[in-house]
Amino acid sequence: MIIKSSTTLRNDYNAIAQLAREKAEPVYITRNGEGDLVVMSIEAFERREAMLDLRERLLFAEQQRLSGEPTISLNESHKRLKEKINGTI
Repeated sequence: MIIKSSTTLRNDYNAIAQLAREKAEPVYITRNGEGDLVVMSIEAFERREAMLDLRERLLFAEQQRLSGEPTISLNESHKRLKEKINGTI
């Protein structure tokens, strides 16, 4: 976990921005010794959003499965993916 003060952010924005990009993880900003903000690179943010979106979709699919919605086998899923990749659908 990377923690920097708001003073550091204010006085040396470029260093904080470079750190966030290099480490590809959030930089926690404190104010008066307390947590205040989180700063991250756009790339890290977009990767995190994509992961959260995927988790949400997987949770929805699992809820559908548990409620008795029709499912397809792993083999059928694999076949459909191959067809889609090869453009035969």
